[in-house]
Amino acid sequence: MTATALRETTAPAVPVSRVYGFELHKLLSQWRVRLLLLACWIAPALFVAGVSQQSTLPSDTLFGRWMHATGWAGPLVILGFAGTWALPLLTSVAAGDVFAAEDRLGTWRHLLVAVRSPRRIFAAKALAGLTVVLLLVTGLAVSGTVGGLTAVGDQPLVGLDGHLLAPGDAAVRVLLAWTAALAPTLALAAIGLLGSVALGRSPTGLLLPPLLALAMSVAQMLPLPVAVRLALPGNAYITWNGLFTGPAQLAPLLIGVAVSLVWAALATALAFLLFLRRDFTNLAYDGAGRRAFTAGLLPLAGLLALSVAVIAVAVPADGIQQAKVQRSLATAFAHLYRLQTDQLHRPAVTEAQLRASAACTKSDGQAAQEGPGNDWRCVVTWHLPGTAVAGTAIYQLDVGSDGRYVADGDGPKEVNGYFLVRTETGDAPNPLWQFDGNVDLLDTTSKG
Repeated sequence: MTATALRETTAPAVPVSRVYGFELHKLLSQWRVRLLLLACWIAPALFVAGVSQQSTLPSDTLFGRWMHATGWAGPLVILGFAGTWALPLLTSVAAGDVFAAEDRLGTWRHLLVAVRSPRRIFAAKALAGLTVVLLLVTGLAVSGTVGGLTAVGDQPLVGLDGHLLAPGDAAVRVLLAWTAALAPTLALAAIGLLGSVALGRSPTGLLLPPLLALAMSVAQMLPLPVAVRLALPGNAYITWNGLFTGPAQLAPLLIGVAVSLVWAALATALAFLLFLRRDFTNLAYDGAGRRAFTAGLLPLAGLLALSVAVIAVAVPADGIQQAKVQRSLATAFAHLYRLQTDQLHRPAVTEAQLRASAACTKSDGQAAQEGPGNDWRCVVTWHLPGTAVAGTAIYQLDVGSDGRYVADGDGPKEVNGYFLVRTETGDAPNPLWQFDGNVDLLDTTSKG
């Protein structure tokens, strides 16, 4: 008989809180979960503290080039890595096997007799998995922050448009970035729950979150339409970058969080319905079969298609355009020029006085002047007070499909070449030599 056909006995059902405590104890008693918790609360601190003291930094990772300058760069480097690899694997362990393990052990009938409510069992298992996920994510964030602040200190952080964020402001934005990353993590955890319910005793449910995350990472590297990119449930692992520009690019982040939460709610609801309809008396039960496809995969595919359609209609987006690249580069250059001026103890200058502008071409003007690529070449022009001749500097830009770019200085050497400058935290590369930036993929014409 199915779970919905079970009849309550004369004794009352066990409260969810007691079942939750039992399920949480079962999860925390597993050696692999304990090992992961220990690693999440210790390893990031050791990594950040160790890397911050090295001469070579992970400059290919967002904010990695600033790990010498401030402790607030450390947790962001950890977040960049975790969103791609760590969090999908952690959610698979915490949520991808909580139901399938009962099938392999053959303990469903004992659990049903003890609890007398399939609904309470599902709620308790889902909440226990969620608790472990929150502990793992919190450990990564806290450990990375403690390691960075201990090794480097509470210094200002350079944002993705080159402006300095005060330590308090940086702390708030780091917290918001990690909070936003919880949404796609919950979506992956819900996918793990769905796989664990639908696939029976098979451990394949463990593979669903990392496989989905890998597919989304590959998709994000492709030149997809903006609506498709924003409709992916893992997009919030990337759009937290917008918190570190001025003004903050909040719209892509909020869309990513909303999409992830809808995915999490739908996947959890589908898992709940499949769980209630399964036959617990069949000891040979090996998954929902065709029903897992029709009641699991098809609704999620429909949600993706619906999300793409709604976002395409409701959210104006023009992707990576020449004017936006030029505006972003000029803004970042002006902010970083002021930082360089301060580090070299030159007379202070404001962005208004600099009047920085950029002229960028893609593929030497032989192709459409839009879209990602490593063939963007820009000439930045600026003015100094009391100087009649404008200064110029050349940059080569590698612009990713997600809007993030790396600007590499190509002369003159005394402006954006490689040399060391003296800072409060020690010698550091010229801030105008190489830096990261971010282009808003949404239509910004209404923002001026």
